[in-house]
Amino acid sequence: MVHRAFLLVALWMAPIFAAAQVAYDAERTPFSLSAGGSFSYFWAGYGGYHVMGPTAVVDYSPVIWDHVAAEAEGRWLTLNASRGFSEYNYLIGPVYRITLTQHPGLHPYVKGLVGAGIINFPNNLAYGRYFAIAPGGGVDFTLTRRVRLRADYEFQIWPNAPGIPGTSGGTMIPNGVSLGM
Repeated sequence: MVHRAFLLVALWMAPIFAAAQVAYDAERTPFSLSAGGSFSYFWAGYGGYHVMGPTAVVDYSPVIWDHVAAEAEGRWLTLNASRGFSEYNYLIGPVYRITLTQHPGLHPYVKGLVGAGIINFPNNLAYGRYFAIAPGGGVDFTLTRRVRLRADYEFQIWPNAPGIPGTSGGTMIPNGVSLGM
């Protein structure tokens, strides 16, 4: 008899506790903002250097465009370089995400970023700031609802920067990969 009374009270109280939902599933916020970090390995485009370093990424996605977002990234390539050489990138631009219905955990994307490329030449020879164009792409792999693993490739074009002798002359073309969360 006590068990039946307890069960009856529990069933009667269950809807009260189930109503703890903060926002309805049909409601969406006006935008999504996410941030992450990765580790980058780049061919510097100058002097045969292969440099590495951290990258920070911020992604802004308005709800009205499900596939289009804006991304900003900063990259500090100071590791594995000798004689004081380093490269820095500060880029921003649009990202287009592709939906794969047969693989819902994979989120490929393409991007077109622009911004500043900064280089410290070896032996403190010079310091330069250049306009940079950076097309690229990659894939995000969903690990949990809030965490994604990202693999990214970026091909940068720095017009009017000192290129490698014997190549296009006034253009540097750094490119590389990043892996992060």
